[in-house]
Amino acid sequence: MSAEIITFGCRLNAYESEAIRARAAAAGVRNAVILNTCAVTAEAVRQSRQAIRKARRSRPGATIIVTGCAAQIEPHTYSAMPEVDLVLGNAEKLDAGSYADFGGATERVRVNDIFAVEQLAPQFVDAFEGKARAFLQVQNGCNHRCTFCIIPYGRGNSRSVPIGAVIEEARRLVENGYAEIALTGVDLTAYGADLPGSLTLGQLCRKILKFLPELRRLRLSSIDSIELDAELMRLIVEDARLAPHLHLSVQSGDDMILKRMKRRHTRGHTIEFCQNVRRRRPDVAFGADLIAGFPTETEQMFENTLRLVDEAELSYLHVFPFSPRKGTPAARMPQLPKSVVAERASRLRSKGQAALAKRLAALVGTTQLALAEGELGGRTGCFAPVRFQQKATPGVFVRARIAGSTGSALIAEIA
Repeated sequence: MSAEIITFGCRLNAYESEAIRARAAAAGVRNAVILNTCAVTAEAVRQSRQAIRKARRSRPGATIIVTGCAAQIEPHTYSAMPEVDLVLGNAEKLDAGSYADFGGATERVRVNDIFAVEQLAPQFVDAFEGKARAFLQVQNGCNHRCTFCIIPYGRGNSRSVPIGAVIEEARRLVENGYAEIALTGVDLTAYGADLPGSLTLGQLCRKILKFLPELRRLRLSSIDSIELDAELMRLIVEDARLAPHLHLSVQSGDDMILKRMKRRHTRGHTIEFCQNVRRRRPDVAFGADLIAGFPTETEQMFENTLRLVDEAELSYLHVFPFSPRKGTPAARMPQLPKSVVAERASRLRSKGQAALAKRLAALVGTTQLALAEGELGGRTGCFAPVRFQQKATPGVFVRARIAGSTGSALIAEIA
């Protein structure tokens, strides 16, 4: 039995899980469960611990390996669990040697200083099990220190994959049948600042699209709009192959809370950015990460976040109830009652559901180019979920005539 990979968290983790799968397979790892953890919230850590216990119950003879951001930040948490055989850090999980000799290892914890890692090597992932679109890591780490965020301590400082290696991996993915690629990173818009010549994400995207004309669609994962470069803005407007969907790291719609978060944008900047892009490319849709119940957040401050959804016309919300992470400045700020945090997160999610329903209703009657993620469903360029009324081939683009909406997904006939 080959190694089972269980992935938590972001697209970057999903990408790295495929690299882990390849390395474990090459090393002949069998009868093992590898959990690639997330540390963005305390709940994510709790879920990983729960999954470890479940894996041990269901696979009593398997080797349990834990890695990822949570393992990097708090290796002692996992090494103390009797179910765990080996803990690997975020750098170690991508080292083939970690899997070549793990069976005879006496060292249960292999987690080194992530800030000592100064370069980012390409992983050359060729396939994504069960996925219609490919992910491609071009950046890792973060140089910013938002007061709520623990991730830099799991990922280290920002570093970028050289542009030639990115294009080579993208070409391999296209040759393997992927018509859509999503670029991933921790701070994607920081791409290139550490490379010779101080490249930008826009320059990278333009080269990918230029040298891979057969790539049907290039998609971006979460971006920081304050870092977006002029070249990328031109591409968003000029090249239809760059997906008209931008997911923004917004976090709050209140300027005081943004300041206390140590963010670099204001609510006014978010609104202006969305209006500017939409004016130049009307089919664009915006998503956003938003935190509910940040320390010191008043009801009026929270209302500013609710209003931002309408004023910036955000359609896809990732809502996070604030979760204090030990070692971050926000964990030392005056906390709100958990009941208040939960209630605000619920209201914000409801707001997001209404915003999505409004966005989907506006697409009824149009024809959209959709990537089939399965036989009966997929996503449009603006990331709207679609249910097909006829079967499609997964991984293939189809022209979808939008006949209706359920409020959470479009209903379409394949043209």
